Amino acid sequence: MNLKLLARELNLSFSTVSKALRDSHEISAATKARVLAKAKELNYQVNPLASSFRKQQSKTIAVIIPEVVNDFFGPVINGIESIAQEKGYHVLIYLTHEDMQKEQSITRLLQNGRVDGIMISLSEETSDTAHLEALQQKEIPLVFFDRIAEHIAVPKVITNDYEAALVATSHLIKHGGKRIAFLSISQNLSIVNQRMNGYLAALEKHGIEQDKNLIISCGRNEEDNLNLIRNLLVGKNRPDSIFASVEKLAVATYQVCSELGLRIPRDIKVITFSNSNMVPFLQPSLTTITQPAYEMGREAAAILFKLIEKKRHSFLPEKTIINSILVQRDSTRQLQ
Repeated sequence: MNLKLLARELNLSFSTVSKALRDSHEISAATKARVLAKAKELNYQVNPLASSFRKQQSKTIAVIIPEVVNDFFGPVINGIESIAQEKGYHVLIYLTHEDMQKEQSITRLLQNGRVDGIMISLSEETSDTAHLEALQQKEIPLVFFDRIAEHIAVPKVITNDYEAALVATSHLIKHGGKRIAFLSISQNLSIVNQRMNGYLAALEKHGIEQDKNLIISCGRNEEDNLNLIRNLLVGKNRPDSIFASVEKLAVATYQVCSELGLRIPRDIKVITFSNSNMVPFLQPSLTTITQPAYEMGREAAAILFKLIEKKRHSFLPEKTIINSILVQRDSTRQLQ
């Protein structure tokens, strides 16, 4: 069933049926009701692609994320979808797999009007942002979330990584931590730098001298990360606490502790940023800084649609911060 056939069934002109379906003021309420009833009877559905061509809109937005095997991005996408559905938009998900070249390729693809707006969280490898600046120059509505490019003047939705890391490190100190290691990932990512700065600020605040040997730069290779953590924990001056900047490094720490016979939290305490539903069931349960992922997705999408609809364009905040919370569990418990 298409629009022409529907018009023929109703014995109305193509334009009358089209306007009725768009709730035009030119069409009477009685005619609109008749058209909608027949459309429902014949299971007619609007073709969003054809409609968008007429309006020069795709009714589609793109979300570019580094990975899906991550308990943060799932709730973010759910939050985005909830707003997109309210607006009658489709959401296209693109994965960079932490690869800057793939990210560049995706943004080039999206410059041709395929989507009405773009939301992006950067890959670990992204050091050159020319491809993102190109989107801005073409006036494609763009919003960063979580992993952002600070210098690009578009709206950004983030969490309070610096303050949350300061609270997390202070929590470890309060529970007896004196030698606290920080497990980092890519230095290109704003979130990691903010988390490390919060960690360093907490050490200074509590009068603990920084030890560069306790800051470990991990990468994408899981086996390499396990070796780095293993070397850290078998050393003469091993840490008494570990602050993992991302969940996968906390899980790797659990694995290494099990291999080495180290007991959490008796021998070493562990804390991490995580949104996983599984952390309460780890043995012992893992203390986390939990990000408001769903809320971040909704807020970022709401801002993007204001850009698309050109509402309050010049009044949108450049940075929106939604606070994370610390959830204490057994991995940082102070034993008597």
